[in-house]
Amino acid sequence: MAIVNYSVPDEVKTQFNRAFARENKSRVVARLMMQAVEERRVQQARARAIDALLRRRRSRKSITNSQVRAARIAGRP
Repeated sequence: MAIVNYSVPDEVKTQFNRAFARENKSRVVARLMMQAVEERRVQQARARAIDALLRRRRSRKSITNSQVRAARIAGRP
């Protein structure tokens, strides 16, 4: 098991200790760190997906509003 040492503002430490008074603080911090890692992974995956969509969009030919409207009408039953 690794030891991690981070400095946090006193108010954050106080609120953390109050919120998790009856819990294993190491376990709570480890869980929060894993959540942060997962959130970062999801953010990066979303950014890659958005970049890919934007690249595809730049390579597509633009269409007019009337063409969009016609396609919508044609697709309705």
